[in-house]
Amino acid sequence: MSNMHRIGWFDQQIRAAKYPNAGHLAREFEISRRQAARDIEYMEMSLRAPLNYVAKNRGYCYLDETFILPYIYMTDEEKKVLKYLAHRYRQYSYDNAEPVRRIARLLDRFAEGDGGDNRELARLPMFDADPRIVQTMQLLSHAISDGLTVHLRYKDPEGERQFHVAPFRFVSRYHADYVLVYEAGYDRPFSLRLDGIDQLSIGEAAGTVGEFKPDAEDHLPLRQPFVAKVKLLDRLEGTSWRGYPARSVGRMVYEVDFHDTDSFLQHLLVAGWEELLAPRWLREKLRSKCTEILDRTKESTS
Repeated sequence: MSNMHRIGWFDQQIRAAKYPNAGHLAREFEISRRQAARDIEYMEMSLRAPLNYVAKNRGYCYLDETFILPYIYMTDEEKKVLKYLAHRYRQYSYDNAEPVRRIARLLDRFAEGDGGDNRELARLPMFDADPRIVQTMQLLSHAISDGLTVHLRYKDPEGERQFHVAPFRFVSRYHADYVLVYEAGYDRPFSLRLDGIDQLSIGEAAGTVGEFKPDAEDHLPLRQPFVAKVKLLDRLEGTSWRGYPARSVGRMVYEVDFHDTDSFLQHLLVAGWEELLAPRWLREKLRSKCTEILDRTKESTS
């Protein structure tokens, strides 16, 4: 990770009056205290940051609060990450959604080299920019813009499969990124989750695979949802279980639809229910998750 990313974080901590020091920087980015000290020295000596160590608070502040970090040259790789983050922020539809979308437009400008106000970034929700997903998104973007197909290997709880498809749009749902694609022999598109794409290569013109419709309607169906069979503690009054579509199939037993496994596992950890009856792979994932949490609890109390 670039030291400018660490310096940007250190700058934000100072502006938030959190009095960061080398120890904080080292823990946040899992680097040595010596490396953290070099980053702070670089801020002071090369970037002319007016750093002042406050012994009472055991950390740094700025003597001149009007100081801003100088413009930093952005590499092509960093622009790719910004483009990916801009996409994630554009899809954000939760708390303070409109300000976040404005930041998405700002990130788009950054990616094109127009500059902007770095202080706005401190108020953003955090999203991981997995390098593999960024690379996958870049290749898919190229295929979409040039009307090409892709060959890919895809993994999810249903297993591993090979696809030859024509991608045409990105969407974000259930806290995850998807690409909508057409496949030969199917009239309707379906979605593939980006982090499930294991290998990807560019193919031929998209006209040879299915019917390529870049102007298809926005509200396109996802692939069939996963279905969990759960015995609940109380009878549901409506047709959903805290937002997840549910239907009764027996005495206090419901089939619950979900698309994102991680989100549904988090739901199971906090919701009230008696027994998870199916599917088996979901029970195993939940058991593994609980074991991991218990192991962390043991480590923290030892």
